[in-house]
Amino acid sequence: MDTEHADPAELALLRAAFEVGEGNGGGGGGAGCGAALGWDGVREFEQRHGVVLPEPYRTFVAEIADGSKAGPPDYGLVPLASLPSDWGAGRPERVLNRAFPLTEAWYWENEGAEPCAELDARIEEVFHHGSVVLGTDGCGMYWHLVVTGPHRGHIWLITGEGAGPFGAEFGFTTAEPGFAGWVGHWSAGQSWFDEA
Repeated sequence: MDTEHADPAELALLRAAFEVGEGNGGGGGGAGCGAALGWDGVREFEQRHGVVLPEPYRTFVAEIADGSKAGPPDYGLVPLASLPSDWGAGRPERVLNRAFPLTEAWYWENEGAEPCAELDARIEEVFHHGSVVLGTDGCGMYWHLVVTGPHRGHIWLITGEGAGPFGAEFGFTTAEPGFAGWVGHWSAGQSWFDEA
């Protein structure tokens, strides 16, 4: 998984998945897709948040589409600077340039510890540090793309019960890791967790 350079094959997969032709003048936005943000918009977002988005998501948002009503996930891919409608008010400010705190799955629900301020603070870091929210599958299940830290470029599913990385190397799925692997798995009609 190369997070620094856009792979032409991955970009072709993304264009096909979102039904966006390559010769559209860079405007992007196939059926149900938001218009591409453009490189100036991506650079402005990165400068404001002190991050560089991982490839191929960076080129996807700049040249192909900034969000999609059709998905993935179930309720659509939210635009870069947005959050899903069920995200909720009153949550802490998201800090994208602080490293995403996990490198392996953590299901805090299984810890058996009583809720406390320290545990709550650690959970909030998982939700709010080092990732952009891609969208929701409902019921408090949010897909994140890690933008800082050791897992930069990986997709994580973060829920009220815990958090886990997505990709065959982590188990539960046959999908390739990263944004293109996640989209490719969805566009092939595969269940997110197709390997038990």
